[in-house]
Amino acid sequence: MKSLRVVFMGTPDFAVASLEALHQSKHQVVGVVTVADKPAGRGLHMQMSAVKQFAVEHAIPVLQPLKLRDPEFIEALKAWNADLFVIVAFRMLPEVVWQMPPLGSINLHGSLLPRYRGAAPINRAIMNGDGETGVTTFFLQHEIDTGRVIRREKIVITDDMSAGELHDSMMLVGARVLVETVNAIADGSADAVAQELLTAPGEDVPSAPKIFKDDCKIDWTKTVREVHNHVRGLSPYPAAWTEWEGKMFKVFKGNPVQGKQQSAAVETDGKTFVDFNCADGVYRVQTIQPEGKKRMEIEEFLRGRRPNAS
Repeated sequence: MKSLRVVFMGTPDFAVASLEALHQSKHQVVGVVTVADKPAGRGLHMQMSAVKQFAVEHAIPVLQPLKLRDPEFIEALKAWNADLFVIVAFRMLPEVVWQMPPLGSINLHGSLLPRYRGAAPINRAIMNGDGETGVTTFFLQHEIDTGRVIRREKIVITDDMSAGELHDSMMLVGARVLVETVNAIADGSADAVAQELLTAPGEDVPSAPKIFKDDCKIDWTKTVREVHNHVRGLSPYPAAWTEWEGKMFKVFKGNPVQGKQQSAAVETDGKTFVDFNCADGVYRVQTIQPEGKKRMEIEEFLRGRRPNAS
């Protein structure tokens, strides 16, 4: 198998597993493209992306363009003379970039494309109550997440799995599938398939648009299962939220109890539980974060709650 010269583009921890797997493969990661360093923390110290940290630790050259069409960046990218660009959790690339390498540019996406095209595939699959999702590698083309599929692998979503847990599982599966994809491209066995051929006629293909604050609010008129899917699909980030006693708090985990009904919208014993009424049962919140405070279990929250609160 031919060893390819690869440029890797990515930013967060999710991308690091793929970069590390490529770095340990027979292929040569000749450079990394990531976001510019940003001020973070109380001291606003400049912080590198997770991908840059890995690249620096392993002496891989790094480019951090503010604009992806910048002529200096384009020339520096060309100078790496890569066979293939690999993109994992990065920005949308202009055509002048993704068409540059002779073998094309590939992306790793956190769903079984064409399902869940968009920015939040992990969250949306759980929020919709899906029992499975997966990872897909595909060639980039003009429309985002629409390119020809090279590899897909399914991942089971269990009933109580959170978005964070799925993220961690998908990160490892994705890294392996990505290296398999690069190997297939290198040996000429990568038979890419148009996404239109991967769905049945009339099949519903859900999308994964970016999630905003209003999308995270819990709708207690829904069923217990729908509320549970909403909470775990947004945990730990950006987190579902609700209001109680005039205050907002995030909900990271809870216990759905179908069939149980109560007269009040919210009931609590003031010590161990807070139950919210849903359409067909109650949802007992377990792990929360009151506005302006740390994340905590419900018992700790209730111990600090004012005795005269209604």
